[in-house]
Amino acid sequence: MTSHLFRAVAAALAMAACTAVAFAQAPAYPAKPVRIVVPYPAGGTTDIIARLAAAQLSERLRQPFVVENRAGASGAIGSVAVAQAAADGYTLVMGTASSHGINSALQKNLPYDAVKDFAPVTVVASTPNIIVVHPSVPARTLGELLALAKARPGQINFGSTSPGGSPHMSAELLKMMAGVDMTHVPYKGASPMLTDLMGGQIQAGFDNLPSTIAFVRSGKLRALAVTTAQRWPGAADIPTVAESVPGYEVSGWFGLLAPAGTPKAVLDTLQTAVAQAVRDPEVTRQLRNLGAEPVASRPEVFAQQIRADVDKWRGVVKATGVTLE
Repeated sequence: MTSHLFRAVAAALAMAACTAVAFAQAPAYPAKPVRIVVPYPAGGTTDIIARLAAAQLSERLRQPFVVENRAGASGAIGSVAVAQAAADGYTLVMGTASSHGINSALQKNLPYDAVKDFAPVTVVASTPNIIVVHPSVPARTLGELLALAKARPGQINFGSTSPGGSPHMSAELLKMMAGVDMTHVPYKGASPMLTDLMGGQIQAGFDNLPSTIAFVRSGKLRALAVTTAQRWPGAADIPTVAESVPGYEVSGWFGLLAPAGTPKAVLDTLQTAVAQAVRDPEVTRQLRNLGAEPVASRPEVFAQQIRADVDKWRGVVKATGVTLE
């Protein structure tokens, strides 16, 4: 009995020792470079915020976080690439209200499920969309632009950064609620849209505030309204759409997501690092100068936000009848 007991105890101790050694040898996350896929072109708001987040994560987690732009299909191409990647935390996506909210409502054959195929990490920042016009347009307020659109049905051309994106859907919601007819001109990204708007090829534009506010401040574009329910910090001189169209509200967000099944410890490591970053006064200053507000929500809160956005935009698509062009 004693001999058998001794051997059993020895075997148990040996197994425990091997487990401890294996655990000690397991590399801490991250142990190699991490890729952040931006499912939109370089130079837009998503890209700007992703590169700021990547720099902060690289500094805090001591591994390179590398941004890769994989644009197309209103964020679907880059997003599905991440959904299909290994669930190990080394491939992330900087998702948006478009890629992980509107797409689920608007694209019938979307190759991913925004809720089931991703593990939300955190919302990095939120921002309003903004309505801007070329300085030659005889409208200095949103009310004047809507009056002009009613007087000239279909003759006001407005650009957006992608068909089915948050700026485009902001416009469609405004058209429905204000009862106006304006013609949508879709672009592949903020840069070409803003170039044409400043060149006078289109009269109005809907965009995320961060990629547009510099042109407003320089006088190259005139801001008429932001889409959030309240005026935005740092741009408090710009009215809200709701001041002219009561009940209107659209908010944009930019958040990191991993493939579904990514270990919770990895998600927590990333969320903690982002939370530390946005508490840094210099990072907060940079985001607010862009027109964005730092968030750093917990993964479970972010997951609830995605589900709510999917439900909201399904209702808007059904009410407006909008389809992808």
